[in-house]
Amino acid sequence: MQTWSSTPVPRVPGTPRPLRLHDTAAGEVRPTAPGATATMYVCGITPYDATHLGHAATYLAFDLVHRLWLDNGHEVHYVQNVTDIDDPLLERAARDQDDWVVLGMRETALFREDMEALRVLPPREFVGAVEAIPEIVEAIGKLLASGAAYRAEDPEYPDVYFDRSVTGHFGYESNYDEQTMTRFFAERGGDPERVGKRHPLDALLWRMARPGEPSWDSELGAGRPGWHIECSAIALNRLGDAFDLQGGGSDLVFPHHEFSAAHAEALTGRHPFARHYAHAGMIGLDGEKMSKSRGNLVFVSRLRADQVDPAAIRLALFAGHYRSDRAWTDALLEQAKARLARWRQAVALVSGPEATDTVARLRDHLADDLDTPAALAAVDAWAEQALTHGGSDTSAPGLVRTAVDALLGIAL
Repeated sequence: MQTWSSTPVPRVPGTPRPLRLHDTAAGEVRPTAPGATATMYVCGITPYDATHLGHAATYLAFDLVHRLWLDNGHEVHYVQNVTDIDDPLLERAARDQDDWVVLGMRETALFREDMEALRVLPPREFVGAVEAIPEIVEAIGKLLASGAAYRAEDPEYPDVYFDRSVTGHFGYESNYDEQTMTRFFAERGGDPERVGKRHPLDALLWRMARPGEPSWDSELGAGRPGWHIECSAIALNRLGDAFDLQGGGSDLVFPHHEFSAAHAEALTGRHPFARHYAHAGMIGLDGEKMSKSRGNLVFVSRLRADQVDPAAIRLALFAGHYRSDRAWTDALLEQAKARLARWRQAVALVSGPEATDTVARLRDHLADDLDTPAALAAVDAWAEQALTHGGSDTSAPGLVRTAVDALLGIAL
């Protein structure tokens, strides 16, 4: 699948800071420790609607990770999937009397446009579930052969399920109790009431073909993949059985990330799937989580159509910490527009106050679990000093411009 165009990332003078990031499994902030090539898998969209600000906040958070690793001299092997076959996509296509393939392609194209406009650095590999079906089928076959998967006791639809108990580590990533798991499983695409499963929390790997649904012929029988196994297969086949970071929104902690890790660990016998699990908070509007089911979405494409500078969108979302659930408001966007204008005015000066310490603080804050509110405050302080009192350092405006571009992804 085609990814989007990148933007050059300038080198920033000075000393980079190793990134420390909150790990959901450990429940604490701890160092990331990549080798020469840092490896990251971030779960992508199910393309049945346009990119909303909740999506944008997640991908901007991991864009900062990408940029900080680059600043530290790492190559970055970044992989992202697209869930271009799943129930929500089929349901939206049926509702709108649309072709599900056309719907998926159209919304994926719009997502690429939004990411490019927001200056999100693209993944090296951008992989659709449909194009990955042969490798998904192979993975499911191995799970069946090992006893980690089984057929539901249903003569009409003997779907393939994963036995969540086989690795001995299930639940380590989310740290949820079984009651919480069961609630989230039902709310987030699971089927705890399915008759014929060994346990309510066992997750679907392969759904046998139903009338009127798309399906693919395979050694498993005609059908289509479950949600979690696509990420297991795509990540394993591109990043190997131990990579640095799996990321996504906090609503993916369970069941999606817990099961994608469990599937992979059952396939490889290696634990953990990723060395770090990081999750971004939810964006709300009018006191509620922004989601398609609530119909309260603010779309990136709509803001762009209204001539909102994408750099202001980045700044508005960076005004809160990436792990916090936070609200989107008109006032937040107006504050971001004013901040952007002030920064641009400051770096346009011929000279300004010395900026080496400002860049050091910017690096310090971002390396400390992506503390963007403190990072923005550091640049605010320099811009205020420059515009109010001036300065004699002719290299300072250019240094700040370069650092903000490279580390925050904002062109001034």
